[in-house]
Amino acid sequence: MARYLASEAPHSGDWLLALPIANCELRLEDEAVRVAVGMRLGLDLCVPNRYQCGSDVDAQGRHVMVCKKAPGKIAKHQVLNDVIWRALNAAGIPATKEPSGLNRQNGKRLNGLTLIPWQGGKPLIWDVTVASTLAASYADIAAVENLGPLNASALEFINNMGQKISNLPGDDRETQFLFQRISVSIQRFNSVLLHDSFSMDPQDQ
Repeated sequence: MARYLASEAPHSGDWLLALPIANCELRLEDEAVRVAVGMRLGLDLCVPNRYQCGSDVDAQGRHVMVCKKAPGKIAKHQVLNDVIWRALNAAGIPATKEPSGLNRQNGKRLNGLTLIPWQGGKPLIWDVTVASTLAASYADIAAVENLGPLNASALEFINNMGQKISNLPGDDRETQFLFQRISVSIQRFNSVLLHDSFSMDPQDQ
C-alpha cells in the first residue's frame, strides 16, 4: 500500500518524463532504470543479504535506503544540494553552500543561504533532507495519506525557483526541468545505495 501511494504522488515519476541528455544530468544508466522501475512497481531488486550495520536487507532493498551508515547517502545529499545551489544561481540569486555560523538546533550545519533577499526582504536558508517513504516508520501514515517525494514547502520553493529562472531569457519549462533533474538524481543514487548493500564474502574474494 505504501509503495503504491508513493508511486502515485505528484512528481514521483518526473524521471520518466526526462529526456536522457547526459550533459543536462538527465540520463539514467540502465541499472539505475532497473532499480527505479522495480521500486516504483514494488518488485524484488536483489537477493536478501546482511548489510554492514548488521541489519537484514530484504529483496526490495528497503533498509539501505534509510540506513545511516550507507556511504551513498552523503553523496546523494551533496548532489541534491548542488542542484538547488546551481538553480538559484541560474535564477540570478547568488547563494553559498553550508554557510558557517548558521547551525540547526542539533548542531548540524544548514545546507545553504542566499546572499540577497529571497522574499519579504529576507534571505533564504535551505536544508536538503531525503527521507524514504518505504521506511517502516512511514507505514502507518502511508496507509491513510498520499506520501509524496516532496513536502509542501519544497514544492513551493521549487516552483518559485523554476519560475524565477523562466522569467529570465530562457525556456518557460524551467520548473519542469528542475523537478526532473531532482527526480533523476534521486533515482540514480537509489541505485547506488542498493549496490552499497552488497557485501563480499571474504571466502569469495
